Amino acid sequence: MSKERTRDRVSAGRKVAFVVLVALVVLAMTLAACGDGGAPASGSGGAAKTDDTIVGAGASFPFPLYSKWGQEYNAESGVKLNYQSIGSGGGISAIEQNTVDFGASDAPLDAAELEAEGLVQFPMCVGGIVMVVNLDGVESGALKLDADTLASIYMGTITSWDDAAIKSLNPGLDLPATDITVAHRSDGSGTTWIFTNYLTAAAGDVWTAGADKEIDWPTGVGGKGNEGVAASVQQVKGSIGYVEYAYAKQNSMTWTQLQNADGTFVDPSLESFGQAAAEADWTGTPGFGVVLVDQPGPDTWPITGASFILMRKEQDDATRGKMTLDFFDWAYASGATSAEALDYVPIPDKVSELVRSDAWSQITADGAPVWKP
Repeated sequence: MSKERTRDRVSAGRKVAFVVLVALVVLAMTLAACGDGGAPASGSGGAAKTDDTIVGAGASFPFPLYSKWGQEYNAESGVKLNYQSIGSGGGISAIEQNTVDFGASDAPLDAAELEAEGLVQFPMCVGGIVMVVNLDGVESGALKLDADTLASIYMGTITSWDDAAIKSLNPGLDLPATDITVAHRSDGSGTTWIFTNYLTAAAGDVWTAGADKEIDWPTGVGGKGNEGVAASVQQVKGSIGYVEYAYAKQNSMTWTQLQNADGTFVDPSLESFGQAAAEADWTGTPGFGVVLVDQPGPDTWPITGASFILMRKEQDDATRGKMTLDFFDWAYASGATSAEALDYVPIPDKVSELVRSDAWSQITADGAPVWKP
């Protein structure tokens, strides 16, 4: 990591950590005033680090799933999960500043970053990012886009829906002569990291704006979180944006087909996400940090990504560390049905077993392992 990027992250981390702390304090005061024992995960805040509450923050991509898991786990164990959907960059900063029990990121850290920050990383789920549009008369799956055309839209070189490149992919579709409004994330986002890595991999000759959690966008309007991008698309005719698939489904948004690496136009689905993840080299990648965009295969969805958990190797409190790992252990063992119902691909058993033995064994408190299977 460059010194400039490190300084930027530390500066951003201090700001995010402060915001997280304020949110935690405010919610703790609210719960105390109401006499409430806490609530399942939500995107609006966290909870104080009480004995029965796990605090996490980060990626918006897995938020629907973590919310569902939190509700189910609370019903079984009495332990609450309060997860703040503040974006992957915020989650990384929060765990680096040690203001949460875990951070979550869709952009995996490399081995050097993990070592430098004293972190352990492991995957929790796989899902898809979809393109959503607001076009009168266009239903989900009707509009087809390929990587070069999508990259040109986000570069600002294709600016109208009746552009020849779009029409050539959709000969039977009545496309309006409407200006395209591009929506993108304004926060440090793992969803953006996945999306821009896809554009780089699949349309590198067209897309020249780079790939990261935050980039200098050539065009468009920014929105915070999936909800911000979705709001922009829903409010503006002719707009296009990228959001997590479960979020698009829950909000009845219009998604497009995409052409994959094999040249096939495919719909987003649990099966197409699973195909993209099937051949991933989980065991041979440091920190399990696989990149799943633009994978080969006739049925693969081209903008697929994993979502990762980050925890500190050295825990301040062994009991809290164990409580957090107990939740993730439950999610691996019992969370697959809920994951699939929300169109996330569960992590394979052979990978979760490796996580337990190799990653969790690195998490200690006062020199002793926190996880004791």
